[in-house]
Amino acid sequence: MDTALIQTTLKELLERLDLPFSAIQLSEEEDIVRAEITSEKANKIIGWHGETLNSIQHLLKAIIRSKEKMDRSPFIVVDVDGYRRMQEDKVRKIAEQKADFVRRTGTRVALAPMSPYFRRIVHLHIANTPELQDLTTESTGEGDYRQIVLRLKKEGNVRAAADAGEELSPVIEEDNGLENLDI
Repeated sequence: MDTALIQTTLKELLERLDLPFSAIQLSEEEDIVRAEITSEKANKIIGWHGETLNSIQHLLKAIIRSKEKMDRSPFIVVDVDGYRRMQEDKVRKIAEQKADFVRRTGTRVALAPMSPYFRRIVHLHIANTPELQDLTTESTGEGDYRQIVLRLKKEGNVRAAADAGEELSPVIEEDNGLENLDI
């Protein structure tokens, strides 16, 4: 993917939207291009619960897809002052907490519905963390209600209803941190 085009396009978008920034740093991680914006007014770029940042990311991906004549949108993550990384870390931490619950009880747990991006982070985190190799994940549900089910690879003590395919309700605490995830 043309990282120079991504950088130029993002810079142009921010300037046209009159959003203040001092630098844009690009990095490639596996199949993802991360664009890290540095700004003294990060809250202006982030917007309410990340809505402005989401919109910028969406526009950037659409423009790059069009200019590069791609069949699918490229995997570009736009971040400002570590906002996205902080959310990614929060999702991983929640997945680990639920993993402990699954181990203690032997039952499956459905996480709250989340975006495809955050579901991907959970799937990869569980699959690539040696301490979590006794667990597996699967996505269930449709659209905005799609969620991850976390379970032991060898389910010995799982309820009969869960084995029969009964839909699981998420284990939701008062403030589990998932309500404001924004990708």
